[in-house]
Amino acid sequence: MDRRKIRNIGISAHIDSGKTTLSERVLFYAGRIHRIEEVRGGGDGATMDHMELEKERGITITSAATSVFWNDHTVNLIDTPGHVDFTVEVERSLRVLDGAILVLCAVSGVQAQSLTIDRQMKRYHVPRLAFINKMDRTGANPDRVVKQIKDKLGADAVLMQIPIGKEHTFEGVIDLITMKAIYYDGEKGETVREEEIPAALKDEATEARQAMLESLSMYSDDLMELLLAEEEVSEELIHDIVMKGVRQQDLTPVFMGSAYKNKGVQTLLDAIVRYLPSPMEVPNTAFDPMDNSPMELHCDPDKPFVGMAFKIVEDPYGTLTFVRIYQGKIEKGGTYINQRTGNKERFGRIVRMHADDREEIDGAKAGDIVAVLGMDCASGDTYSSEYPYCTLQQIYVPDPVIKMAITPTQRAGAEKMGKALNRFRKEDPTFHASQDPETGETIIAGMGELHLDVYVERIRREYKLEVEVGAPKVNYREAPTKNIEYNYKHKKQTGGSGQFAHVVGEMSVLPEDGEEMFIFEEHITGGRIPKQYLGACEKGFTKSLDKGPVAGFPIVQLRVDLNDGSYHEVDSSDKAFETCCAAVVREYFPKMKPALLEPVMKIEIECPGDFQGSVVGDLISRRGMIVSTDVQGTTCCIEGEIPLAETFNYTTALRGMTQGQGVFTMEFAKYKQVPNHIQEEIVAERKAQMAGAGA
Repeated sequence: MDRRKIRNIGISAHIDSGKTTLSERVLFYAGRIHRIEEVRGGGDGATMDHMELEKERGITITSAATSVFWNDHTVNLIDTPGHVDFTVEVERSLRVLDGAILVLCAVSGVQAQSLTIDRQMKRYHVPRLAFINKMDRTGANPDRVVKQIKDKLGADAVLMQIPIGKEHTFEGVIDLITMKAIYYDGEKGETVREEEIPAALKDEATEARQAMLESLSMYSDDLMELLLAEEEVSEELIHDIVMKGVRQQDLTPVFMGSAYKNKGVQTLLDAIVRYLPSPMEVPNTAFDPMDNSPMELHCDPDKPFVGMAFKIVEDPYGTLTFVRIYQGKIEKGGTYINQRTGNKERFGRIVRMHADDREEIDGAKAGDIVAVLGMDCASGDTYSSEYPYCTLQQIYVPDPVIKMAITPTQRAGAEKMGKALNRFRKEDPTFHASQDPETGETIIAGMGELHLDVYVERIRREYKLEVEVGAPKVNYREAPTKNIEYNYKHKKQTGGSGQFAHVVGEMSVLPEDGEEMFIFEEHITGGRIPKQYLGACEKGFTKSLDKGPVAGFPIVQLRVDLNDGSYHEVDSSDKAFETCCAAVVREYFPKMKPALLEPVMKIEIECPGDFQGSVVGDLISRRGMIVSTDVQGTTCCIEGEIPLAETFNYTTALRGMTQGQGVFTMEFAKYKQVPNHIQEEIVAERKAQMAGAGA
C-alpha cells in the first residue's frame, strides 16, 4: 500500500455535537456498514458505541477505531468521547493521529470542551478541518460559529462552503472552490448531485468566494497577484494553498452539513483525503535515551521499528493494545522491545480493528494503527526492534479531582473487585485506585462523577459484583502562603554508627497558575554537602509532600532551595539526609501559614432564557462566579467557575430549576484557596474522620 494514501484522523467535539452520528455516516458512505444505526432511538446503537453502557446512555465512553476506504485512500478513523470526564481518551488518540476533524454544533458553536480539544490539538501539533454539524437545527448560524472559532480558538477559520437554505429548509451546500451547488439525494443521502448555483444565491456565493480567496491570499503570493490583477484563479491552486495552510497548522477550512439528515458527509471525506496529511508528510520526533536529544523518525518500512502503545483494553479474549507505528514494520510472531522496561515482547497476533470487531493480519508498516493481543505494557510505552533506540513524547495525563470509597457488599467479592480495579487502572491512566492507610477503605479517584459512575456500573455488569459507594470526596491540596528560611540539624546517637545531617536553605511559595507543583534546587558549593547525598535530600523533601499538616492533604506549590549544610565523615549517610529533609518539611512547613486549596471547575450551562435569573442566583449561592452570559434566541448560555465541592448532584438541581430543559458541562480549571470558614469546617470534618478511623 502506498503510504501517501493513508490518513490517520480523529473526530473530536464537545458533547452532543454529533461526532458518533458523523462517524456512522462515514462508515456507511465508505461501504464499511450497510445499515445506519442511530446513537439514540432504538436499534442496535451506533457502530462505534459498542459498549452496552454507551448504547444505553447515548454517549461515547471509550474511543473506537476503524478503517475505511475512500477515493483510493485508506482512512484510519478514531471516534472519541465528548465528555470531559473521558478526556484522556481524546488526549491519547490525538497524540498518535496525523489530522483531526473538529465538529461544532451550528447552534451552540464553540463550547467549553471545544476549547479543551483545541488545546490538545495544539499540544500535539495536529492539523485539522472544522465541520459545522446540525445545520438543519433551528437557530443554525455558520457565520457566528466561524467568528467564534477565530475569537475563542485563535484559529484562521475560512468557510469553504455556504448553505443552501437554513434550519428546516437546509438542502445542501455551495462549494466555493468549484462554484457548484451540491445536493445529497436518495433515502440516505448516498447520491451526490452537482448543479448550477440557484439564481437567488449567485451573488451571495460570489461574495463568499471572494472573501475565501482574500483569506487564502495570506498564504500565497501567487494568489495575491492574481487577485490584484483580477485574473481567474484555478481550482488546483486553491486546493494546493488550502492543503499547505492546513498542514502548517495555520489554516482551518470550515465545511458544513447535517450528519443526522445525511448531508455534507461525502464532501467532508473528499476534504479529508485532499487536505489532511499522510504519515509520510508529518514530521515525527523521538528522543535519544542516552542524552535526550531529538531524533527524527521516518515513515519508512525498512528502518528499525518504532511504535507507541497508546491505548490498552482488556476484553474476553485477553489484553488488546493499540499501537501506532511511526517507523519500520512489525510482523506476526516477531519480538520487539519495550524501551521503558527493556523487556522483550512477542507480538503473537496482530489485528485491524473495526469498533469491537477484528480482522487478523500478518503484519503492519509505518503509518498504520493496529492492535496487538497479549502485550504487557503501560499506556504511552515506546516499542522498538532495537534497545536502547529511542523514546516518544509521553501522553499528557491530568490529575484526578474527585474520589470516593468503594466496598463490595459481600466479603468474598474483594478479590474480584481488586481484579476489576487493576484492569481499569491499566486501561485508563486518569483512573486511580488505592487504599486509605487510616481507614483501610478502597478509594477510587477520577475526573468527575460521571467518570467514576461508569466504572462502578462496569464492575456491576462485567464482574457481576455488587458494590457500595461512599459519597464523593474532593481532592483538596495544601499550599504555603509565606516564605521561610530553615536551618535543621539531624543527630542520632545509638549503639554502633550514628546519624548526622545538617541542611540550611529557604522554602518559598510557587505561583498558583504555574505548571510546577514542587521544585527542588540545590546551590551547594565547596563540598559543604557531598554530591552523593543530594539525591537523598530531594527524596526526603518529596516523600514528605504526601500529607500536609493542615488536614493531611498533599502539599503543592512549594519550592525548596538547599543553600548550605554540613556533614560528618562517619555518621552521615543517604538515610540521615533523607530523614533530615523530611523533618524540615514537618517542622517548618506549618510556619509557612499553609492554606487549603480546592479544585475549581469551569462550568458552561445552557438553559431557556426564562430561567436565567434562578440559574445564575443558584450558581452564586454555590460560591460560583459568572464569567459571561450569552443569549442566542430563546437559549441562554452561562459560563462560570464553581468549586467542585458545590457541584455534587447539580444535574438534579439544574433540571428542577429549568423544568428539565437545562444542561451543563464542566471541566477542571484550577486550584484556588478555600475561604477561611469553609477551611475550618473541612479541617474539623477531616479530624473527626481520622479519630473515627483510629478508634
